[in-house]
Amino acid sequence: MEFNLEEGKHLNDECSTLILPALSIGNVGQLAVDLLIASTKAERVGYLDDPNVLPCVGNDAYAPAPQGDLALPLEAYESPSSALTLIQQRSPVVKGMMVEFAKNLANFAVASGKKHVVILSSLDFGRWQTVDMSSGLPIHYLSNTNVDGADDKCEKLGWKKMKEYDPNQKLWKYLNTLAEGNANEDDISALEDDLGEEDYYPSLPFAAMFSCFKAKGLKVTCLLCYCSEGDNIPDAFHLAEAACNLVGLTPDTFKGNEGGKWVIPFSWQSVYGPPPDMSLF
Repeated sequence: MEFNLEEGKHLNDECSTLILPALSIGNVGQLAVDLLIASTKAERVGYLDDPNVLPCVGNDAYAPAPQGDLALPLEAYESPSSALTLIQQRSPVVKGMMVEFAKNLANFAVASGKKHVVILSSLDFGRWQTVDMSSGLPIHYLSNTNVDGADDKCEKLGWKKMKEYDPNQKLWKYLNTLAEGNANEDDISALEDDLGEEDYYPSLPFAAMFSCFKAKGLKVTCLLCYCSEGDNIPDAFHLAEAACNLVGLTPDTFKGNEGGKWVIPFSWQSVYGPPPDMSLF
């Protein structure tokens, strides 16, 4: 993975927290990062070139009057006023290369002086075993603060630890082995014929990223929400708000954001296509 700085830009040492998505159902993590970039007025400082990510290109996702800046698969943004670095990922990882990609991201985080990594992702609502929405849609989390994945700050924020996390489960253990460089990733094919229901969570991208960041000695927190495919913009707001609560921010603190409101990314105007032609009805 190569990091290419924009001309005249540099990485700010004060931006010690990195927030990034892990691709999953409904693309909630990506939508939440979109919302954070737009609302914090973060500026693109560079892009990451990784052979494990499929190429894509598009128009500027945040400016209403694009000046010709292209959106690329992996971009780095910074908001010095919020002390945040944000990475947006717009295309999937090549099949079978998720751990290698996660290792490269972890190396970038260490090289750029990050102290805390926050991963935003989603889980399949259909696999939620004990549904409790009495206090709204809950945020689930996973942290490396303690061996069992628990974190006191997350608990105080009212979030639920992902109870399915078991560091002694075979696939979680294997991910740790891969992340630490003590196994060949090709060996995972031996496990594929023996995967069960308990292997769903460690098979997701966020799990590989969690293991690789942890192996580098970084503090890492995964914020997760259950959802289904469809219009997941409300879930994105929910996850972005959780990320802000974790790092001690509110829309009121976003520099240049008048009225303390979230800023809707320009690209969201067409995220689910144009409205129906009403002349049909």
